[in-house]
Amino acid sequence: MDAMVEYEPRPRRVSLPGRGGEMAALDFGPQDRPVDVIFSHANGFNGRTYRTILAPLAQERRILALDLRGHGASTLPAVIEDRQGWLEFRDDLLALLDEAAEAPVVLAGHSMGGTTSLLAAAAAPEKVKALALFDPVIFDAARAAQDMVGDNPLAEGADRRRAVFPDKAAALAAYTGRGGFRTWRPEQLADYVEAGFAPTTDGQVTLTCTPAWEASNFRIHNYDAWAAFRAVRCPIRMLRAEFASTARIDDNLADLDAVGARYETVPGTTHFLPMERPERVREVLRELERDPFTLKRIRSW
Repeated sequence: MDAMVEYEPRPRRVSLPGRGGEMAALDFGPQDRPVDVIFSHANGFNGRTYRTILAPLAQERRILALDLRGHGASTLPAVIEDRQGWLEFRDDLLALLDEAAEAPVVLAGHSMGGTTSLLAAAAAPEKVKALALFDPVIFDAARAAQDMVGDNPLAEGADRRRAVFPDKAAALAAYTGRGGFRTWRPEQLADYVEAGFAPTTDGQVTLTCTPAWEASNFRIHNYDAWAAFRAVRCPIRMLRAEFASTARIDDNLADLDAVGARYETVPGTTHFLPMERPERVREVLRELERDPFTLKRIRSW
């Protein structure tokens, strides 16, 4: 198991004029080597949330941990009216690959970030050498349509989120030990809060991902994950949560086998698998970056 690493990555901004602004990222590892891994976060989070998960890899490889549109310090516009859904995140990631990746990279991500990575790998297979998906959001078109028009507890909960606190310490205290944060380590929650809130004009702090934008991401998907799997041309590793997983793949295991995906359920984990089993995330990234084409399939359920 990796020891705890205190590592402060370099803040970076990548201009994406064709996408309407800048994407913020944390840059881990040696500056004199090309980017090896690009990591995308879950809905409502930010790149810094995964700092302690990714930091132990920084001596071995270079990693960009992104702030997706509408999250963290990125300035890409987050417009809800008439939005395209998660294809926006895909297209942002493709633009970032053009600007920041000198050679094919490992695309990795948690939840919405995993799905974004999958969609980008399908659209530009020549730019991606492997995929690492950590409890990605995978379901069929019927479920996606239902989220837009029917009951959607996740979106309704996001709409009700408290956006403003007196300061970051108050936000941290409010989140500690509550809800999905119960399984997080203190340093992980502190990193989420650090990048997840920005100052207001009256001296308080507010969420950098607004409740309305987070809710919109839960409602509007507009992608075909299974078509994307079929279009991918690189090795795929997927870690799935044991409890409340968003990777609803049980009816489509033959499709995953057909594309040579390697997938497994990690015992005892929830949707916050990367926070609960950071060593497994690092193990997958090391394997994929080192020698992706030697991997074989494994089924664990």
